Amino acid sequence: MFPQITPVTRNIIILNVIFFVVTFLLPNLNLKALLAGYFPLSPNFQSWQIITHMFMHGSVMHIVFNMLTLYSFGPVLEQVLGQKKFIILYFAAGLGGFLLYNLWNYYEVSQLTNFLNNQDFDIHQVYKTINYNYIEYYPNFSNNENINDAAQQLFGILKTPMVGASGAIFGIIAAFSTLFPDAKLMFMFIPFPIKAKYLTPVIIVISLFLGVGQFSGDNIAHFAHLGGALIGFLYIWNWKKYRDRIQ
Repeated sequence: MFPQITPVTRNIIILNVIFFVVTFLLPNLNLKALLAGYFPLSPNFQSWQIITHMFMHGSVMHIVFNMLTLYSFGPVLEQVLGQKKFIILYFAAGLGGFLLYNLWNYYEVSQLTNFLNNQDFDIHQVYKTINYNYIEYYPNFSNNENINDAAQQLFGILKTPMVGASGAIFGIIAAFSTLFPDAKLMFMFIPFPIKAKYLTPVIIVISLFLGVGQFSGDNIAHFAHLGGALIGFLYIWNWKKYRDRIQ
């Protein structure tokens, strides 16, 4: 049974739905290009994207999963922490997801840039092709297969934005499992309840494995999930420590 929705949780869900509907009903506004979270060294990056990317989603299933999860866990945390601390938790987890995801991107960009520079390839060829227009194909940058592959990987990182509230949502899940470790949860396709305390380690292991593995066809920002979950855990751990000290 779902909890009664609380004000902050309700308003976050409403904002996400509004952004989603406007983005898809008014494509000429190109909101995804302006508000999604690009890698900070990309020509498409704008400072406000650090926050606005949390309200952009790529598909119906994407936003449904995130908002349903927020609806399931958010009200309980909001009631326990209070509205102000819940807002801090939500956005801190989202920012943590953005930070860790792009730290990994920075590592990859550095590796690719060093390789291309050692091959006397002008990386400005890649940067000058980046713009707000979404394209299905990756340009050819060189007749050398290895150089072209590296340049296309760099192009993909600079060109592909991060969208969704997943970092914040995974922070909420980790916060809940840290605060209520013995709560029994039911999940779709799993016929038995699972204690909440097993969620955070499972999230961390799976996100780390999939993020490092970079399997073909996987376009999910796993390090954003990992960063959000870590912030959610640390936030509640610190909150509990401070609460216990003053009691």
